[in-house]
Amino acid sequence: MDFFTILGTPEGLLYLLILSLLEIVLGIDNIIFISIITDKLPKEKKRYARNVGMIMALVARLLLLAVAAWVMGMTKELFSVYGIKITGQSLILLLGGLFLLYKSTTEMHKTVTGEEEESASSRSKLSSVIFQIVLVDIVFSFDSVITAIGMTKGMAHNPMIVIYLSVIISMIIMMLFARPISNFINNRPTIKMIALSFLVTIGIMLIMEAFHQKVPKGYVYFAMVYSLIVEFLNIRMRKNKGKTEH
Repeated sequence: MDFFTILGTPEGLLYLLILSLLEIVLGIDNIIFISIITDKLPKEKKRYARNVGMIMALVARLLLLAVAAWVMGMTKELFSVYGIKITGQSLILLLGGLFLLYKSTTEMHKTVTGEEEESASSRSKLSSVIFQIVLVDIVFSFDSVITAIGMTKGMAHNPMIVIYLSVIISMIIMMLFARPISNFINNRPTIKMIALSFLVTIGIMLIMEAFHQKVPKGYVYFAMVYSLIVEFLNIRMRKNKGKTEH
């Protein structure tokens, strides 16, 4: 079946909607990381870094889909450690989790100690920031690619067209909202700290998944949303208190 025929069916449209929403939800942690990592760049380069990084990340994700069989095959055991099966996917999740854990904790340290107020000459290089965006997106992509392929196994027709389109749609939406989310997080120190704590948790979860210890991500997202709601109430309270004092 061709592109228009598949998307013209109720099944194709339903899967496209579900997968697009799934990709956006799974991309939240990626947006948070991008927001924080690009904050070190000069103002005029932030948008460029976000857009180029996410476009390159989109290409990397589409390439992963193109070799979907290889990605799925990475679940085969390479060796074992104390009875725990280690696969190619496990190694990527482990390295990605350690990298995310390192970046998040160092950013938290800089924020707490005040070291983030650096001179322009010592700020992160543009190429380094873009590379880190792509690297983290590839790690996050494994979950979404495998989940998408697993969810579309029941489709009557070739699901890859729908998966490709859902990835493109979700990335476009993330590019549109990356800037306001980035400004919102980086202009509010407490929100930034919550976001960094969330990334630390995601890093730990990736390491746990590398050793086949599954943690429902719904709990993590719920905890983050709850923390954000509490902080929004605190922001509102401080704002109202400031008005009454004047």
